[in-house]
Amino acid sequence: MTDRPAVLIHRLSGRDLSPADGLPPLLTAYHLCTEAGKGRAVDRVEALPARYRAEILSPSSAFADDVVVIARSEGASVGCLVVTAPVGGRTEIKRLWVEPAVRGAGVASALVGCALDHAAQTGATPVALSVWNWRPEAIALYERLGFGVVGSWDARDGLVRMERA
Repeated sequence: MTDRPAVLIHRLSGRDLSPADGLPPLLTAYHLCTEAGKGRAVDRVEALPARYRAEILSPSSAFADDVVVIARSEGASVGCLVVTAPVGGRTEIKRLWVEPAVRGAGVASALVGCALDHAAQTGATPVALSVWNWRPEAIALYERLGFGVVGSWDARDGLVRMERA
């Protein structure tokens, strides 16, 4: 059995993000992987849609009203998740990403757990998210954490909407 280094979870206001938080490389990996999964593989940030580039280039602006949860291990950022500001009492989880080298160690569960704790503390329930149907591991994680499939707000084929009360 291999010993894994400790992972610490940090919850930050989006407007307080700094380059030292290590979010841009995580968002870059997330968006490049997502575009590849959609069949639109690109190999550089400049080729991503403008809204995704904006998140990567200025996360403190893109997520100014949101909360960003970052997992760090041995001084490096290894995972992230965004919790949107509540709208109508509901919040949304977005941009869950864990570096492949640390997957399977509970990092994603810890990130989502922190997001759910934040939502509960702010009274923002239910918590919603959307996930592509070609990400069965993510869907299984969300189901284990109490999310269920609900009707989608988005007409894009393959997008699954999930919610937890």
